[in-house]
Amino acid sequence: MKWNPQDIDMFLQSKEYVDTAVLPLLPVAISKDTKQAASMTEFISLLSMQLERQFRGRLLLLPGYSYIKTESIDKLLGDLKVWERELLENGFKHVLFLTSDSNWKAVENQLEGELIWMPSLPLVHMDEKNRNSLLEDQVKQLMNLFLQKWQSAD
Repeated sequence: MKWNPQDIDMFLQSKEYVDTAVLPLLPVAISKDTKQAASMTEFISLLSMQLERQFRGRLLLLPGYSYIKTESIDKLLGDLKVWERELLENGFKHVLFLTSDSNWKAVENQLEGELIWMPSLPLVHMDEKNRNSLLEDQVKQLMNLFLQKWQSAD
């Protein structure tokens, strides 16, 4: 389910079945590495949407957490912990952060939720068919990870 009024209505009616929240982490960089940050954001955004389609009814895809890439990791980690607390206190058993920014790997052990790092793949020069095929392959890998996580929690 996505963060829109129609899906939120469905979420509120079937909240007990939706135990997973996915928060895409979307870097923004204006002064340096702008194109790389934009590429990471595009990749994670598209990947998140594909993932939501596969697991509609089991997970809630939140609007991405956009952050300034030059901000201190401690401040960003503090922000994520606020998200985590809010989600866990409101019934989500699984909180997953999806990112292509490797800086998050340094602090993943400080999160209660799980950080899923996927290397960003360049989509800019691909036609739509190839891009969708590549994203589907990436989603298949994520699907296995999600299924393992859910099975180990049951």
